[in-house]
Formats: sequence, structure tokens, C-alpha cells
Amino acid sequence: MTGLPRKSEAANIPSMVDGRFLLKTIKHTLKGGLLLRKGHIPQAGHVVPENFLGVGVAASDDARVDDYIINHLHELNIKSVRIDLSYGDVTGNAGRLLRKLIAEDFDVLLHLVQPFDQAHQMETKDAQDTWQQFLIEVCEHFGSDVSAIEIGTTINRRRWAGYSKPGFFAAWKIAYTELKARGITIAGPNISDFEPFYSFGLLDELGSMSMLPDIHTNNLFTERVSESERYDHRVLGFKWAKLLKYNLVKKARLMRKAGDENGVSRFVSPAAFWTLPRIERVLVEKEQKQADYLSRYFVLLAASGSLEKAFWGPLLCAREGLIDDGSEQYPKLERITHYASVIGPLESFRARPSFYALKQVIAAISGAEYKGALATTKNIEIHAFKKDDSVVHIAWTINGKACDLANLYDESDLQKAEFKNRDGHDLGSSAHFVNESPMFLLWEGVDEMTLSADHNLTTTSLFAHTGYGQYFPINENGWVGMLCAQDDMHAEAIVKQLHPDLLPAYTKENTFRKARNIIWRVPGVNDEEVVAKKPLKVAVQKLIVDRFKPSKARRSWNAAAELSRRNISTARAIAYFEKSGDKSMLENVFICEKVDHDFNIRDMFNALREGANSYQGVAEETIYRALSEFLQQMHARGVFFRDLAGGNILVKKRKPGLTFTLIDINRARFYNHPVSMPKRLSDLTRITYKLHPEGRDRFVEIYLSGMRKSKNFTFTYKVPFYLYDFKVSMKRKFGRKAIKRLFKKINEINNPVKAVVIFIFVTALTLSIGFE
Repeated sequence: MTGLPRKSEAANIPSMVDGRFLLKTIKHTLKGGLLLRKGHIPQAGHVVPENFLGVGVAASDDARVDDYIINHLHELNIKSVRIDLSYGDVTGNAGRLLRKLIAEDFDVLLHLVQPFDQAHQMETKDAQDTWQQFLIEVCEHFGSDVSAIEIGTTINRRRWAGYSKPGFFAAWKIAYTELKARGITIAGPNISDFEPFYSFGLLDELGSMSMLPDIHTNNLFTERVSESERYDHRVLGFKWAKLLKYNLVKKARLMRKAGDENGVSRFVSPAAFWTLPRIERVLVEKEQKQADYLSRYFVLLAASGSLEKAFWGPLLCAREGLIDDGSEQYPKLERITHYASVIGPLESFRARPSFYALKQVIAAISGAEYKGALATTKNIEIHAFKKDDSVVHIAWTINGKACDLANLYDESDLQKAEFKNRDGHDLGSSAHFVNESPMFLLWEGVDEMTLSADHNLTTTSLFAHTGYGQYFPINENGWVGMLCAQDDMHAEAIVKQLHPDLLPAYTKENTFRKARNIIWRVPGVNDEEVVAKKPLKVAVQKLIVDRFKPSKARRSWNAAAELSRRNISTARAIAYFEKSGDKSMLENVFICEKVDHDFNIRDMFNALREGANSYQGVAEETIYRALSEFLQQMHARGVFFRDLAGGNILVKKRKPGLTFTLIDINRARFYNHPVSMPKRLSDLTRITYKLHPEGRDRFVEIYLSGMRKSKNFTFTYKVPFYLYDFKVSMKRKFGRKAIKRLFKKINEINNPVKAVVIFIFVTALTLSIGFE
């Protein structure tokens, strides 16, 4: 077993990057090592290896788990496995499982892992001798039965691996000598993540030592980018990401290029995964998203044509395994460095959606010819493969988006297709949209299938893993849109009941709000009362500024989908309608459920400002703490609301606490990362404006202290609140309502010249405020 690093030891390990190393990487970069024309676009014409996809395995104290693992590998139809072996494992649990894998004729990549303290001491003779003896023992027992032995373990993560630069090269030299003497294929150096400078420098130095690996290994993670299709913002930030275009395909091709230039043409990604806690920071349905990411990741790696093999990390693990081991535990040392063992009991094992997603990807692409990308890098991915006498298209969008199949393919081609979902289940007549969860379209007996000549890649938003029902396109009597329903009959009933041409007129009795928009109650399906929202007027400048934006109804629909994906409560979206060809920007309707609530935040904050210390039985401190927790979660999950007025947060008293629901959501913006501090403060200035100063200070203090990195409500953070107070006071003096009063007074002025001058001034002021 590997020893765990002490913080003091990890901190004292010198970096791999010294002056010589840095010069080599700069030289390689200046020669164009990071350049690849159209590298982000996959190239067609290669065949995906039969055993392209693999998974990491580990043993348990319970020998029965060995058979469980092997049976599930067979179920996946997977032949490539990776197993970690450390000191003492040859005769232990890992050695027992390895012997069974060899007996079952699995293609084994054997990864040798030194304990941290031994790696840390690799510059000493004792550590070197121990390492050499371990290598000899492993080679004698397994050397002739594995496909390759991998040396190095996340060596660019010194606090996990323990290597100094001289220590690693000492370990490599000993391993290279022992393995080559026995004709064993050597893989390495196992750099983690896309860090090309390490790859450039290490391959160059190993080449100068005449000790290059046979297989170049790099753990091609994209977890911190969230989605494999996205350009990596970590290279030079979000602003440069779209210019540099470092998506997964380009990163894989660059790593292959680095190997080729050093004479190592074989390239393998031995481990990568998405951890459930990282997904859960922003999105709900974490296991479903893990499965989505797995499918998309492996299809893109296959499309890149750069790798011989690509492995998922652990088969069995509570945090990132394809199968949950039921332990709810994670070892202190990261499993990307050493996947040492399975912790949980056999009776607790449970296959996750990602297990079945991998099974479907293997069935679809193993041994297939990659025919090219029909769409890529534009929010939607469609990749074509030819296998036997069938054509397979694997299609998906980026997170939260959807594209109508009818906008992509000719109707005649759709009628001939077989549709399967991410996990391999037949979709049948429910296949309407391509969304973030990959769809497999299969045509038998054809050599090629293309998109329609007039295909449209425009996307809208939906919550793919809603659990409520399924999504249906609307195209009825000149109105288009989308709805969510339980089945075809329910969808038809919604259109008949809630079509804009059939909605009842709004009256004083059924109207919630009437200003720029009208919001009123309407009868829904099965006597359910629902809410309709429609714009009543659009400012002149908005006809120009918002001309190319989605309609208000669609923006509300999109926002509802994004909030639901993040498990932030809002009224459930039922449908949206837009009138085809509408230029007025008024002919669109959003339909949602009616939210049951007791009061809104505006009512409570008004009461507190007037001296109350509670409202409807809810104490002041209670609402501050509950609301701050809700807003912290909202911001942590990437929601910048932008219109966080008290009337837009509805409150329901429930045991044991309060629940909050957001309404009037169409201005919200969404990110794949937590909202920045300035944007958080922007939301907080709006929600606390109605509060008395002491209450505002207390509320914001609670919010800031509850953040992941606790903060104090210092003067720096108070400035936005002072500025917002000033802005609102100016609007009250010179804003639209004040200007209306001025126009009234102008009409009462007897002096025509004076009236004209004031009129011109007020008109100019009105226009300036209108465009703010």
C-alpha cells in the first residue's frame, strides 16, 4: 500500500520544473508545439480500435468481489483494464485479482505505484534498491502476461506522488533497464491533466537519455472545464479560450503530436473521470450528468483519432466509480494517483447510469470507422461512425440546450432511423429533441447519412433529466414553441387548452400584475389553475436592442430550465408559444404552474422596515438566515438573477423551515461556475433595498460569513450598496414617474417659451434614462 504524504513532506518536494526543464518547454513551444491548424476539429477516416475503451479495477478484502468485477467487465464487453500494484501487493489482494484477470485473457495495463515515502526518498540508494527489487518481483510474476507496465503516477502532482525531479528520473532509469531487459512494453510517465509543458519537457529529457517509453501516457481530464466540448478557460482565461480553441479534441491531438515529434507514436489516456461532488456544486442529478459526460468524452476521444486506448478511472468507487461501492468513503490519497482497493461491501454495490452509458458507447463505436463531424463546436455535436453495414450518428448539445430533430434531418430519413438513448434504450416515438444526454441514431444498410440541406442548428433550453415528463415541439396555427408533458395525449391536451388563440382574456379578477407584462391566471389541463405571462408593451429602443434576442416567453422558458437543472426552485414551466414572423415582440406567451406561497420577501422586508421584528410568525433572524442560505446556493450554482427584487422571491412556510421560489426570471444569467463577487453584490443590493440599514447590514453579514470562504462586510463590500441607494434616489427624482409628473406641470405652464425649453430638457432626459 502507498503511504500517505505528510503536509510538511509534500511542501518540501522541489518542483519538476527547473531552469533546464523550462528552457526545453519554451523551445518546444516557440517551435509551434501548441499550434495545430484546425486542431479543434476532428479529422475523419480512421478506425476506432476494438479495445479502445477501458476501465480501472481494484481488489477488495472479499475475494467474491473479484468475480463481481470480472462479470461486470464481461457485461460491458470490455477487454482493456488497468490495475495498480504497489509494494506488498504481488502476494496480496491486488495480485489475486490480477491473476484472475490474466486467466480471463484481459488486456492488462499494469500500473506500478511507489509509496509516497519511498518516492520521496528515491534519490537515496536504499529506496532505489527497494524499487528495483519490487520491479524484479513484478516482472517475474506478471511481466510476460500483461500488455504493458506503466511507470510514473501523476508526477506533476508532487503532493500526491512524492517525486522530486532527480528522484523520478532515478525511478524511471531503473524501471526502464529492468523492463527493456525482459522485452516488456513500458508506458509512462503518467502526467495528469492537460499540462503540455510537462509533456514537452519530460519527453525531451527522456529522449536525451535514450529512455523514451513505448507508450506515452497522460490522464486527459476535462472535469474542471465541466464539458469536454468547451474550450479550456484554464489555459489563459475565459477571454482567450475561444481564440485558442483548446477543447478535448485539440488537446488529444496536441499530446499525440508531442509524442510523435519525440518518436513515441502510441498514446494512451490511462485514467479520467468526473467526481460526483464536483458536478453537484452546480447541477442536480449528478449521476445522470456523470453518465452524460462519460459518453460525450469517449466519443470525442474516439473522434480525435489520437489515442490507442482511453480508460475511465475506477470501476468501483463511491465518488467517481461506474459502480457505487456503497461505502460513502474516499481515501486520503487521490485515486487518480493510486486506486488501491474497493472499500464497500459486496451487498452494497449498485451500478450507476455511467455504467450503462459506457456499455452503449462501447457497442456503438468499437471497431467502427469515424466518418466525421456533421456538427461540432457550435453548441451541438453530431459525429458519424460506420460499423458493419450501418451508419451511427451520435448527437448531443452542450448542457441545458436542445435542438429539434426536425430541424436537423429530412423527415424521410428520420422515419428510417432507429433511436436509442444514452444508455442504449429504444426511444421510439419519444425522440423529438437532441439534448445534453447523447442520442444514438442508427440507419441500417446505408453507407452514408447527412443532415438536411436546410438544417438549422439553433438551440433552445430544457432540463433533460426533469423526471416530470418529456418535451414536445409546438407548431400549431402559426405558433411555434415547446412544452413539457407526460405523453403524447397530455401534450395534445396542453396545446388545445393553452394555445394563445384560445386563452381567456385577462380581467381585474384574474390578473396578478399588469405593467410592461400582463400576468394572469388561466385554467389548465385537468382543472389545474396555471399562470400565463405575455408582454403588453415594448420600449422603442428595445425594438432595436432586443431585435435579435429570444422572445420574453422563450427567455422565461430557458431560465426555468436552467434554474431547474441547478435545483433552484421556480415555477415549473409548462409551455411557451411564439407567433411566427412576429415583429412587434408582443406575440409570445409563457405558461407555468401557479406557485403556492404565503408571502413574498418584499412584504416581509417592508414590515421589518416599519418596525416589526417578525412577519406572519417568521422571526427577523430566521428569514435572514434562511434567505441568505438560499441565495448562497443560487450564486454557488452559477445563477446571477439580475432582477432580485423582493416581489420576485415567494416564501412558503413549511416544517422544519422556509422554502423560496423565484419568479419573473427571464433576465437571469447562468454560468458553469460560481457567480463572481461583484455580481453577487449586485443581486444583494436589490434584494436588501427595502430593508432598514441595520437589517441590511445583518443580512449581508450572514450571507458573507456563510460563503465557502467566509468574508466580513467591510467598506469595500458596502460601496455597491451606497451606489445603488444613490442610483435609486436619482431615479425617483428624475426617473420615468418623475418625468411624467413634470410633463403634467409643463401643460400647466402659461409661458410658451419656458414650456418648450423644459419640454426639450425633459425629453432628452427621458431618452437617456430609457437607454440605460
